[in-house]
Amino acid sequence: MKKAVSLLLVVLMLVTFVTGCSNNSGNEGKKDGKYRIAFIARAQADSFAAWLANSVMEEAAKYDDITLDVFDGQANDDTENALIESAIANKYDVIIIQPNNGEAQRPYAEKAVQAGIITITTNARIAGIEGSSSVDADPYMQAKVNCDLALELVPEGANVVVLNGPPGNFHADERRRAWEIEFFQKRPDVKIVGEEIANWNKDEAMNYMETWVQANDKIDAIISMNDNMAAGALEVVKDNPKYKDILAFGVDGTAEACLLIKEGLMTSTSLQSAYDLAEALLDTAHKLLTGEETEINIDIDCPLITKDNVDEYIEMHRRAGAIQ
Repeated sequence: MKKAVSLLLVVLMLVTFVTGCSNNSGNEGKKDGKYRIAFIARAQADSFAAWLANSVMEEAAKYDDITLDVFDGQANDDTENALIESAIANKYDVIIIQPNNGEAQRPYAEKAVQAGIITITTNARIAGIEGSSSVDADPYMQAKVNCDLALELVPEGANVVVLNGPPGNFHADERRRAWEIEFFQKRPDVKIVGEEIANWNKDEAMNYMETWVQANDKIDAIISMNDNMAAGALEVVKDNPKYKDILAFGVDGTAEACLLIKEGLMTSTSLQSAYDLAEALLDTAHKLLTGEETEINIDIDCPLITKDNVDEYIEMHRRAGAIQ
């Protein structure tokens, strides 16, 4: 019963939000000369998802013939699926889906394609949906560039902790697979003294790190599948001189992570530029809407960010207004 009430509230909020923001509910095709795009974000509480949603809004504003509505999936499959269904019912021209769990969202993305709506999956793509498009990055390579550095920096006989994203998420699974193949199999001397699923969430990562610090005399490195969780773990030990040399690896290249690297608190991250994703998403959507292309599947680059080049990426965030 609680689940049904929750889904009903989601639907009602969606309809209210769409009506209030764009006044387009229930109309097919262009409205007032503009195409309608629904961007369904994984979770605005996730720092990268929030960065991506904001970047998509900024990029959409550059197009005179596009209007965009953004919805928050709240890191919940039922919520996100209900939002996709409502976007289908409201006959958007394009639905962009940032999955919480790709397999859970797959049948709903398929429904959107079957309804004749241009469907784009991103961060992470849902592969194998005939008729859909995708804009993403290679999560295996995002982790591998960190692994290559970790092979050099993680000391012999190190104790490490591992923070994972949600199971079933393509990026979470592929990044962890890369760490297994590209680091742990090559460094059998390294011991994992704690590993948990923290769902990309900083608070969950903090809770796990607090437990691990109490349970272990030594932790040499934090291996995280994203920056947000790495930042949470670092928050726990940042004022403890015992951990002044702890290593920390992440993925995303968020403004927070870049500042932590600059401060010497974080070791490295690989850039998953929300700016580049947003630019590619809107360009892809526009080409599909205008018939220039019928299907597009592309990846952005994932350069490694360390203390040696972090200033370049801090400046990138500063230009975008993410760092004052």
